[in-house]
Amino acid sequence: MSKRKICVVVTARPSYSRIKTALQAIKDHPDLELMLVVAASALLERYGTAVNYMEKDGFEIKARVFNVLEGENLTAQAKTTGLGILELATVFERLEPDAVVTVADRFETMSTAIAASYMNIPLVHIQGGEVTGNIDEKVRHAITKLSDLHLVATAKAKERLIKMGEFPKKVFVTGCPSIDIAHEILVNHEFDFDLFGKYGGVGIQPDLSNGYIVVMQHPVTTEYKMSREHIELTLNAINELKIPTLWFWPNVDAGSDGTSKGIRSYREKYKMEHIHFFKNMEPLDFLKVLKNSNCLIGNSSVGIRECAYLGIPVVNIGSRQSGRERGKNVLDVTYDKDAIKTAVLSQVKNGHYSPDKIYGGGVSGTEIADLLSTEELTFSKILSY
Repeated sequence: MSKRKICVVVTARPSYSRIKTALQAIKDHPDLELMLVVAASALLERYGTAVNYMEKDGFEIKARVFNVLEGENLTAQAKTTGLGILELATVFERLEPDAVVTVADRFETMSTAIAASYMNIPLVHIQGGEVTGNIDEKVRHAITKLSDLHLVATAKAKERLIKMGEFPKKVFVTGCPSIDIAHEILVNHEFDFDLFGKYGGVGIQPDLSNGYIVVMQHPVTTEYKMSREHIELTLNAINELKIPTLWFWPNVDAGSDGTSKGIRSYREKYKMEHIHFFKNMEPLDFLKVLKNSNCLIGNSSVGIRECAYLGIPVVNIGSRQSGRERGKNVLDVTYDKDAIKTAVLSQVKNGHYSPDKIYGGGVSGTEIADLLSTEELTFSKILSY
C-alpha cells in the first residue's frame, strides 16, 4: 500500500511551533509522506524567516509561496489571502496530496482552506472550535465549515464544532502540538544556549540574572487603527517598571506597521537599557526563555496555551484572546498603563503556577499522525452523515 501524501501548509512564525511535533510525527510515520509547504510571512526576513528553522530541524520544503503584500492594512491582508489561493492551487496541482492540513486561524490559512476545498482535496483543520477576538474568530469558523476532518485542542472546542453542524465522528480531541514542545521544557528547561550570541536582536543586553519578563504583543485587526496607541501604552508601562525585558516582534497582521513604528519611534525617543528586542527564535529556545521568565505580557495565544501548561504568569492585554479557554495563570487587563503595571507586579510577586493541561498533555503530534494514517479521507460533507 502506498503512503498517504499529507501536505501541511505553514504560513507564519507562530504556526510552526503549533505544528512542529506533528510534522515530525508525520515524517516518521511508516504510512505517511510529509509534503511541507511554507508560505506568507514564514518566508520573510523581517518576521524572523521561520522557514530557516524548519530546514534546520530537518524538514524538506516541497514548495515556497511568496504572497505577502506590503502595507500591513486590511486591503493588503485581503489581497495576500487572494494571492495565496492562486499560488497554492498551483502547488496542490503539482504535489497531488491525499490531504491538506491547515493550522489554526491566521488570516493566510484561509487561502489554504479555499484552494484545497475547491480542488476536492480532503482538508484537515487543526485547532478549530475555539473562540477569540480579532479576525481570527471569523477565519477559524469559516475554515471549520470548509474542512473535512477536525483535530481540536480541547473538549469544549469539540462540543462547539458539533453544535456548528460538524459530524461527531469527524472531530477528534488531540490537544495542541505546541504543548508537546512545552512538555519537553517542563522536564528540562535549562538555559543551555547563548541567548544574545545566538539571536542577536536590538538594544543593550540587560542583566537577566535577577529575573526578567517577556513581552509579545500583536495588533488586533478589528482595532488596527489603534495599534500604535496600544503598543505605546504597553511600552510606557514596561519602561516605567524598569524590569529586564525581552520583547518579541509582532506578527504580520493589519496594524503591525503601526505596532512596529511605535516600537521604533519609542526606542529613538527614550533610553531603554533594560529592554532587548528579538524577531524570532527556535520554538524550543523560545519556550525555555518563557519558562525561565517571571511573566509574559501582551496578547499572544502562547500565553493562553503553552504558558498554562508551563505555569508561567501571564498578563493578557485587550481583546485579542477574548473568549478563549484559559488557566488560572492569566490575568486580563485593558489597554491602560497603570493597570498593566499593577498586573505585572502582581503576577511577578505571585510566581509560577501549577501546570494546567487544558490544551493537552504532550502527545498531540503522534496522535495527529496516527489519525491522518487511519481516518477515512473524504471531501464531501454529505458522505460524512
